[in-house]
Amino acid sequence: MAGFQMKRLGLVMEPEPGNPLEVEGVLNPAGVRGPDGQYYLFPRLVAKGNYSRIGIARVKFNDAGDPAGVERLGVALEPETDYELRPNGGGGCEDPRITYSEALKRYVMTYTAYSPEGPRIALALSEDLFHWQRLGLATFRPYAGIAFDGVDNKDASVFPVAIPDPAGEPAVVILHRPLFPGTRPEETACQPASRVVDVHRESIWISYCPLGEAGDEPYHLCHFALHHRLACPVAPWEQLKIGGGTPPILTRHGWMLIYHGVHELAGPSAGAHKLCYSAGVLVLAPEHPRVILYRSPDPVLTPELPQERRGIVANVVFPTAIDRRDDLGLPDRFDVYYGMADDRIGVARLNVPEFLPPGALADPPRAETALRIDGRPQRESGQCVPLTIQGGSPPS
Repeated sequence: MAGFQMKRLGLVMEPEPGNPLEVEGVLNPAGVRGPDGQYYLFPRLVAKGNYSRIGIARVKFNDAGDPAGVERLGVALEPETDYELRPNGGGGCEDPRITYSEALKRYVMTYTAYSPEGPRIALALSEDLFHWQRLGLATFRPYAGIAFDGVDNKDASVFPVAIPDPAGEPAVVILHRPLFPGTRPEETACQPASRVVDVHRESIWISYCPLGEAGDEPYHLCHFALHHRLACPVAPWEQLKIGGGTPPILTRHGWMLIYHGVHELAGPSAGAHKLCYSAGVLVLAPEHPRVILYRSPDPVLTPELPQERRGIVANVVFPTAIDRRDDLGLPDRFDVYYGMADDRIGVARLNVPEFLPPGALADPPRAETALRIDGRPQRESGQCVPLTIQGGSPPS
């Protein structure tokens, strides 16, 4: 096998006719194996006015072992707290990710709370997946003059095991992508193709919460004190933005996550920029996941099906859940659940190759270094590095 290969398995969930909780879409689910060994999805259920809840559903499999549908089981979280509700009556609990933490002996949910200040990362814990204890909003200490608090933040997920922090102490570790002003794809699309990329403010970050504090009092799990910058836009298919996707999961090569990248489609209509969300693969070192071992030069999944190209938001595949098929005795096979045009949920199968493919993209190891799209490093002083986006064609 030459590399990471993904094959669509089909549609697994779509809005239920007549269900007011789903009238504006079912999308971007968390997913995890429960204490009973069954696989559960936690989809974002969107009611009228973009009012979002987090549902819970059990995945049904066919005789071949492929996901074939779901059994709806209710609502796991709905907006209740001040950081999930807005003064105009809106609000939301959105786009969750769930990981079973071996260190905490509980499931950890990260989700987007649509707060009065904007989208923020919130956390909750559960022992059984049906009863959740809210922990509050995540907080982040400043780093090198960068203030994370007070900034929109989304698409967070945690590692299932304790990871050494920069001081070598075991920590609960979160991946997140702050949305600093000017770094949303709608904003970067307005900049020239050869633009200045601020590697600090356009990256996925790794942040650490000391495990001792989190273990003593679970509310400390929300407080992240140390940070590493992980990855910024490098390839044409992610030239406008990269961000988190599925929670990290251990493979034969290291920690793997399926992340998302955004680029602009040719031919804007009526002055609007047409964006395309695709998915790629990151593999991180098992002992120190701030080290990237592999990064796919091309996306492994792009919008192609009608359900992916037309919907609430067109041209979107957005991975958020992953299931290693140990239940089938196939540890190199993964089912990836993803949002389809912010409207439905699809599933695709990813096979991990025996060896990491050669020629993968790298990422700047320091703030002063960036990679041009042709892979050659260039150095600049300061935090911002010009990247010339060359080549690359949008999906047909």
